[in-house]
This record gives sequence, structure tokens and C-alpha cells, in this order.
Amino acid sequence: MRIISGTARGRKLREPQGMDTRPTTDKVKESLFNIIQFELEGRRVLDLFAGTGQLGLEALSRGAESCTFVDQRREAAALVRDNVRLCRFEEQSQVIQGEALSFLAACREKFDVVFLDPPYQSGLLEKSLEMLTRFDILREHGIIVCESGAEWILPSMTPPYEAGREYRYGQIRLTLCRRSGSVRQ
Repeated sequence: MRIISGTARGRKLREPQGMDTRPTTDKVKESLFNIIQFELEGRRVLDLFAGTGQLGLEALSRGAESCTFVDQRREAAALVRDNVRLCRFEEQSQVIQGEALSFLAACREKFDVVFLDPPYQSGLLEKSLEMLTRFDILREHGIIVCESGAEWILPSMTPPYEAGREYRYGQIRLTLCRRSGSVRQ
């Protein structure tokens, strides 16, 4: 597992022991960042269910302004902190050990890009999307990137949020959702 492009290109990241964390494969990560490459420069990123932190770190390497990493497990949060140090992104990073839905409920920040990659089949993807849209923590024209199993179906979204394109990579599906500009009343 490594940083693919940008200022930290080629840096090898520490990987978790055991099977509690399922890192995004390099092939899927490279495809994802090709899709959103023009959406990162100077943006605020949230890496929910951070695991190793590789998605947020890749975004920082490619010019994101800052990234907040959230993971419930102590070992994962420690791994993210280690990887942040390896990439020298301490100034642009905030690592929070906490439950993702509690973080969303208490969040008072707005983000431009949100990565959602919870454990498959946990129901957390649907719950996270519902809370993100209810609490409206995405800035105008922001994007949510959902990684799921291929069989996952995006629930309906309410304006100003809308479904974007879907991409399949074997048994993995990436779904992009967007927040449009201000809703006229």
C-alpha cells in the first residue's frame, strides 16, 4: 500500500495486522483519484471509517488543504497517526478516534470531499449518508465517495443532494454523490 501521486508519491504506508481493516486496493484507489483529481486542490476532506488513512492521505498528497480522519478502533487511529507522520502531513491532519455516526451528529464543520468506506454489509454506509445529508456538512458542490460491495444500492437522496455516477471494479462499487448549490425556495 503506497501513495500513488503528489507530494508524498511512492511513500509506503503501514498496513494493519489481522482482518479488521480492509484497505482499498491500489487499483480501485488509482481509479477513484483519476475520477476526482480536479476536485481536491485546496479542499477540506473527511475520511470517515479511515482504517489506514490511505484515502485522506492520497487526497492531501494531491493538494487537499486538510483532512479529518475518523475511526472507532484505537489500533486504526494509531495506524492513521503513524501514516500521517510517515507522509509528513501532521499540520494538515486531524485524527479522531471515535464512532463515525457520533462524529457526524456532533460535527460543526463543512467539508468538500467525504470518503465513506465502512465495513461492507454493516448498514453504516446508509446510516452515514442519511446523517451527512440531514446535518448538511458538505459544502456547495461537494462530493461524497461511497465504496461498497457490488450489490449495494444507493438509497434515494433528497435535494440538494443527488446521486452521481457509479463505477464497478470486480466486487467493488464506487458511487459518487454530489451536493448542488443553494436550493431555491
